[in-house]
Amino acid sequence: MRVLVVGAGGREHALAWKIAQSPLVKKVYCAPGNAGTASVAENVEISADNINALRQFAMMKGIGLTVVGPEQPLVKGIVDSFEESGLRVFGPSQRAAEIEGSKVFCKDLMKKYDIPTARYEVFNSPDKVKLFTREDEPVVVKASGLAAGKGVILCNNGTEARSAIESIMRDRTFGEAGDQVVVEEFLTGQEVSLLAFTDGKTVLSLDSAQDHKAAFEGDTGPNTGGMGAYSPAPVFTDDLKGQVMNEIMNPTVRAMAKEGRQYRGILYAGLMLTESGPKVLEFNARFGDPETQPILMRIDNDIVPVFEACIDGTLAKCSLQWKPEPTVCVVMAAKGYPGVYEKGKEISGLDSAGNQEGTVVFHAGTRMDKGRVVTNGGRILGVTALGTDLGAAIKKAYSAVDKIEWDGIHYRKDIGKKAF
Repeated sequence: MRVLVVGAGGREHALAWKIAQSPLVKKVYCAPGNAGTASVAENVEISADNINALRQFAMMKGIGLTVVGPEQPLVKGIVDSFEESGLRVFGPSQRAAEIEGSKVFCKDLMKKYDIPTARYEVFNSPDKVKLFTREDEPVVVKASGLAAGKGVILCNNGTEARSAIESIMRDRTFGEAGDQVVVEEFLTGQEVSLLAFTDGKTVLSLDSAQDHKAAFEGDTGPNTGGMGAYSPAPVFTDDLKGQVMNEIMNPTVRAMAKEGRQYRGILYAGLMLTESGPKVLEFNARFGDPETQPILMRIDNDIVPVFEACIDGTLAKCSLQWKPEPTVCVVMAAKGYPGVYEKGKEISGLDSAGNQEGTVVFHAGTRMDKGRVVTNGGRILGVTALGTDLGAAIKKAYSAVDKIEWDGIHYRKDIGKKAF
């Protein structure tokens, strides 16, 4: 079988790396890919949102399975387009992907079906903002549309909330994503990510992971696409997982079916473990990044049959085997990320880091330039290590990080520490 992975980030490198290990797979393509995916797949110079070109390529090459990494092509309808051409593709339809593409739709769905989430209000105009909490209470302001994981602003009071709404709706900080804004109550507790495969009926959960969204140590600074993750999350006990499956994951898949939006693919729940129980912060319609990197490193079986079962409606026959050892992914970013950063910096030490036992360096924002690997984005690498325990995995990951150099590195030095 020939497989096409759509995307160019660390998540896509991890997917291509795992898919390439399948005995069912003869050839992996990655569009557009990066300098890292080139080691396990053939890169194809087609952008992830050029759906027509991707479809034509898949038909020309006889692609037996396409796995879509990023949210943008899913929300634009890549699955619908491929299926209309008789191509097999893993991911939700355009209508189902709206669970991520519109935070307003997602919140309204949860309210309608009593799925635990934060109280909220929706605003279509900055002129109509009336805070639904007191002036001295913190709130969360979210652009409704896609904003590359950065469209969430934590506000300490009403003044900050109004400023955030002005920035999103008047200044168009996130473009069209800010046409509508959701204002939520501020939930406290530990955040956990739970991803699950689903064929629209059966829901098969992956092991938990804990992301680190903030740019700097101690969870300070602006939100990013994610500065690191580890799996499993000790705070997410088997009892909590059972509760989330019963109260959140299964009801959400059933709700989407009732709405005529049968959900097939990976469903990612960003959760807050509050004193009153787990609540949904957001749903994503695809694998998380960087959670995918440590999670896939722990899956012990071939995942290609699981992708196919989600497409065929036979997921009930599948199971996942897990390595017991925990994994840690440390994201190495460009200095200035998530703000302004430079590109084109030569990276050294990749072979030394990658040759370390139990370690994989997943590439994100990289490209080849005259035989050299250079930076080409905000998040550059996801250094991922497996250890006998979490402490050993952390030590191993940072040992590999220390071997890698370029001009202007930024990474958090506390990834995984919140588990202790």
